[in-house]
Amino acid sequence: MRRSSGGGIIGEAAIETCKLTKTFAAPRGLADLLRRRPSAGGVTPVDGVDLLIRKGEVFGILGPNGAGKTTLIKILCTLILPTAGRAKVNGFDLERESGRVRESIGLVTTDERSFYWRLTGRENLEFFASLHNFYSDKARDMVDDLLGVVDLKDAADVRFLNYSAGMKQRMAIARGLLNNPAVLFMDEPTRSLDPGAAQGLRDFIKEEIVRERGKTIFVSTHNLEEAEELCDRVAIFDEGKIKVIGSPNELKAALGEGSKLSDVFLHYTGKRFEERGGTEAGATAPGFRPDRRGLGRGGGGLGRRRGGV
Repeated sequence: MRRSSGGGIIGEAAIETCKLTKTFAAPRGLADLLRRRPSAGGVTPVDGVDLLIRKGEVFGILGPNGAGKTTLIKILCTLILPTAGRAKVNGFDLERESGRVRESIGLVTTDERSFYWRLTGRENLEFFASLHNFYSDKARDMVDDLLGVVDLKDAADVRFLNYSAGMKQRMAIARGLLNNPAVLFMDEPTRSLDPGAAQGLRDFIKEEIVRERGKTIFVSTHNLEEAEELCDRVAIFDEGKIKVIGSPNELKAALGEGSKLSDVFLHYTGKRFEERGGTEAGATAPGFRPDRRGLGRGGGGLGRRRGGV
């Protein structure tokens, strides 16, 4: 066993996958359905993924929008079934023991619509606690504890619609921790946050969730700074495939002195990271674009871009 950079114990596997694949069939028209024509083609956002993530580890999937990161998280959270391959989460088989998997995980997303905007933060958490079969005094005590953990006790009785983006993200984390999960999945947790709020949330994840609570974190991101700061190991993920896995320092060192994580991504995918502006009106988020200058690239080259799912 060893300790992660956040302080958690890294030991046996928390997540294992073998050749995990998801293919969405191409849409068919009414005539095809009536004539029972088989669907042709399709999209494969997760293509033969092999992973071994240790308990207590902060593991990151780094890739551009449309790479298949969210689809992979949905599979591991039992929200959709894989087409092929197998996986275990916390030792439970993803398909045969899906209920046990769900009991042992939490999911943090940036979808604000999943909260009730006219309810207060406290009322939202009490409602979601009831879905985990926590009621009465036990639910109230748990909600109070989590509001303190995410530093929202003073705003607990404010309606959700009046929360800032950072406060909404902290509420999403509190909801993800309601069932005290062993593994917490986080899908682009700092998306839409300004730089200050994003840094505060990253510090909170490292200090409170990893160091104090010892959770295993599976985080998807297209933010290089976030991946480098948060993660013990990173998987470069593009077009549904894992190109390479390693710690940020190991990946950079393999390309030579002075290399950056953006150089690693370019080398394995042929896509160049570019900063497109901040969070001001009219600005777009950082992202990746194909490299047109003929630089060498690993991992099988650029290939045809698949649509996101």
